[in-house]
This record gives sequence, C-alpha cells and structure tokens, in this order.
Amino acid sequence: MASEPSSGHTNLYRFVRRWLANPPGHHHHHLRRSASTGISTTYPARIIPRCPTSPPSSAQDGGGGRDRLRDATMVLDVEGALLRSSSPSSSTFFPYLMLVAVEAGSFLRGFILLCVHLAASCLAPLLPEEARLRATVMACFFGLQERKVARVARATLPKHFLEDVGMEGHEAARAAKRVVAVSRAIPRVLVRPFLEDYLGFDAVVGREVKVVRGFYVGLLGKMMGEGRLGLEEDLDDGAPADMVGFGSGSGCSSSHGHHHLFSRCKEIYLVTPEEKRKWSPLPRDQYPKPLIFHDGRLAFRPTPEATLAMFLWLPFSLPLTIFRTFIFVTLPYPISVAIGSIAGVRTRVINPPVSNNTTTTPTGHAKPGDHQQPDDDRPKNTTGRLYVCNHRTLLDPIYISAMLNKKVSAVTYSVSRLTEWISPIPTIRLTRDRDEDRRRMERALQRGDLVVCPEGTTCREPYLLRFSPLSLELVDEVHLVALVNWSGMFYGNSTGRCKWLDSFYYFMNPRPAYDVQFMEKMPTRMVVDGKTCESKHVANMVQGEIGRVLGFECTKFTREKKYLALAGNKGVVDANQ
Repeated sequence: MASEPSSGHTNLYRFVRRWLANPPGHHHHHLRRSASTGISTTYPARIIPRCPTSPPSSAQDGGGGRDRLRDATMVLDVEGALLRSSSPSSSTFFPYLMLVAVEAGSFLRGFILLCVHLAASCLAPLLPEEARLRATVMACFFGLQERKVARVARATLPKHFLEDVGMEGHEAARAAKRVVAVSRAIPRVLVRPFLEDYLGFDAVVGREVKVVRGFYVGLLGKMMGEGRLGLEEDLDDGAPADMVGFGSGSGCSSSHGHHHLFSRCKEIYLVTPEEKRKWSPLPRDQYPKPLIFHDGRLAFRPTPEATLAMFLWLPFSLPLTIFRTFIFVTLPYPISVAIGSIAGVRTRVINPPVSNNTTTTPTGHAKPGDHQQPDDDRPKNTTGRLYVCNHRTLLDPIYISAMLNKKVSAVTYSVSRLTEWISPIPTIRLTRDRDEDRRRMERALQRGDLVVCPEGTTCREPYLLRFSPLSLELVDEVHLVALVNWSGMFYGNSTGRCKWLDSFYYFMNPRPAYDVQFMEKMPTRMVVDGKTCESKHVANMVQGEIGRVLGFECTKFTREKKYLALAGNKGVVDANQ
C-alpha cells in the first residue's frame, strides 16, 4: 500500500487516490450509465466513436482533436487504446506473464503457466474472464521474489511493450497535456516501469499482486495508482476541469464500467477492434526513449502459439546444441563451418581478408594526404595483427578466427572459467587495470593475432557503445571487422545469472546466423589539420566507421552503465561459475 501523499503532491495525485479508495458503486457523486456503451459517468459524457487524433466522421463527432487534447488530462486504457493486441485480455497479456515466468522463474514455471492458460481457454464458456485472469496470474507469480519480478519489468518487458504499441494510440497520448494510464488486466508492477520511464506518463493505475515478505503469493489485489510530482491541475467538483477518456469500444460494459477515473471524463473516445487492427506499430525512430539496452533470454514475443512451439523445440535443441558446440570446439574450421551449415548454423563472410598494404580512413574524419604517421614513442607491433570488432556475443572472436582459418587470441573480461575452458581459441583475461591490461595485450600481439571488442560488453540493438582506446595505442594499424547476428528464439547474451550458458543458448536457436564483414585496415596514428589525433579520437573514428558499415548508431554508453541499468551492478561475473 502506497504511503499517504505529502504536501508536495498535486491535485491530480490526490484525485486519483481518492477515487481509487472508493469501491464501485460508492462514489461521491451520482453516476450516469450510457445505454449504448455501459460506461458509468458522473458527467453527461459524450461518447465519440473514433481515435482522438483521427478526423471527425461527422459534425456531431466534434473537431479539433489535437487542439482539444492540448490542455486536457487523458485517462488512457492501456490494453484498449495503447497496445495493438485486440484479443481478449487473458490472451493479450499472456506474453508478458510468460516473460516473467521464464525470466524471473524457470522454463518449468513457464510450461505450467502455458498449461494453465490452455486449460482456462478451453473452459472459457464456463469460467468468467476474471477467474481466468486470476488463475494465470497465480501460476505466473506464486513464489517469485519481488526483486526478480521488478528486474524483469525494468530490463525485459519494455522492449516487448514498445513492439506492441500502436502508433495511432501513442500519437493520441502524446497530444494530451497529461496522461493517466489505466491497466485493467496487466498487473501494475509489470507495466509501470515501461509507461513511466519510456512513455513518460504521469500516473499509472493498475491491479496489484499480493506480496508477503518479499515473495509474491499470486493473489490479485485492488486497483492502485500513484501520480508523479510537479503536476498542477485545478479541480472542478472533485475532478480535473478537462478530463478526456480514451479506450476501446468493444466490451466496454465489462472493462471500463468499473474504472472510476473514466466515470469522471466529460468526453470518451472509443476505438473498435476493427480500427485497431489497422493500426501501425510504433517505428523505432519515434520511441520517446531509445531502446538501447534490454535483457532476457527469449528473443520472440511469447504468444501461446509461439510458446508451445518453443516447448516442442526444446527436447530437440538440447542434443543439437551439444553437437554444434562439439564440432566448433574440436574440428578444424573448414570442416566445422561446413558441418555447422548442415546442422542449421548459417555463417556468411563478406570481403574475405586478402593480403595488401593499403590503408584507408573513415569518410568525414581524415582523407589521404590530410594525415601523416607521426613519430612517437608508443610501442609498435611487428608480429601480430589487431582485429577490432563490435560485440554481439561471446562467439565473436571465434567466428573471426574461423573466417580467417587460423588461430587468434581474444581478450575477455569477467567471463566464467567454463567459458574460457571450452573456447577453441586462446583467451587473455583483462583486469581493468590499464597498465596490466596493456602488458597482457602487448604479449599477446607478440605471439600472434589478437581480437579485441573495445565496447567491453554486448549490445543487441543497432547501437554501438563507446570504444575503449587502449588496444589502439599498441599498433600502427588496425583491421576492422563488422559483425551482425540473428537469434530467432533465444538470445546468446545476458546480464543475469548463468552467463556461462550464453553460447549454449545461441546454439539452441533453430537457425542461428552470423555475418562477418572484414573492412579495410585503418591507421591508428595520424595528424589531421596539423594536430595529432589522440587515441580516444581514433577510437571514435573506428567506432564511427564500423557504425557506418552496419548502419548502427554510435553512443557514449559504457559497460558499467549497461549493467547498472539492467542488473543493478557493474558487470563483474564470478570467475568460478
């Protein structure tokens, strides 16, 4: 139960809390129920059958949708007016419950949840929607730790919510001055981090799940809501002066009728399932907050059908994963790549490396004739080549080694001993001590070629994290490699427990794929406009050139920021795992 609001809380916050505290049928004002929709309203609400930002179909619909919302507080039905999923609520939020069951629990819990959902669906004519909802929530939450569920809600669910947001619903919410989101099926603990952190909504109202001593007992509680600070709203007879509702027109009597906030709206916009099916997904470039980091093992949206397919695949994936790992660890690269392709592992090499002495520089940073190699006292490598690549999975150096058809060394940081033990190539463990790491990489280069991932951690999305300049200070030129991989069912990287399983999860995919693109080598010592480039500027050039080839956006985020955002730590893994 949330604490009582302080003096700094706003009128909108007090309004939400006061009306949520009154059970249905016990409002302070007499309610009027619309005969056409079944929505209970305090005011003579005007029902408008369209999206708020859509052009009016008639004069009675009213006009100026965006202008009308500019100074209004919108009460938004999350399932009905924001997410594109238009199936019954128990199926709509099933993917999010399955993500929680698997990521915060286990595959066994996920299988139990699937069985409960299928049984409830078969009994749909006999069981009301509320009973099916409570059964699936119980199967998902019972016995889970509160902190693990909170981590999944923060690090895993936003990606899947963003992919389900309708562009039309988001545009309507963005047009309003303030938004109060009402989730009638998805528990508030799951949807709140996404709505507040990624969409910037001012308050989230939803059903709570009971917690006892840090563990969920799986019982759905009453609707709860909490507003943000800094809002100022004048109240008119106990309600904000200009409140507009936005929901779905199907099943209103059973879904919106019990929402107290909708009873205070003077206008309610409704969309039909037919209209929602025409909605477009929200493009990535229109995300209010860029989705750079996310966690979790499942790489697909776990609908009931897709989840059933996953569980049918698991018995076949385990022996196949062992076989794929065995051939890549023990057999020569030409043989292992050929057998791997037969076993479903696709590998494509672009611009295979050839022996040449030409150097290139990235467009826009330096051009031939604009730079020269300065004389300095930095150590120069005369033995091995330094290959620098972006970081997708722990298998990056192995794929580069396979495409070169020779053994190379790879630097690692905070990986398990098992991962190093099964690696088919030598690994050099870094310490995060700059001088010691420099000496270790120098010795590795004296023995042969070295692969370095300057980002220091993986990134799943089309972004590049900040490149560390340390390795670039050891050589006169660097060989760039751009990597892209695809995982249709399981991600081969994570920030959670059991990171030693990352490579195995990658090979558990039905058809994992890697593209390895060798780029032209690039000098690391240059003078531009009469000034010697520092190593950090060279690192930015390397990052920019790889990003240009891949079409990825360069960022300044680091490994530490990623792990703090997703896991709440600095990314140090127990080496004894």
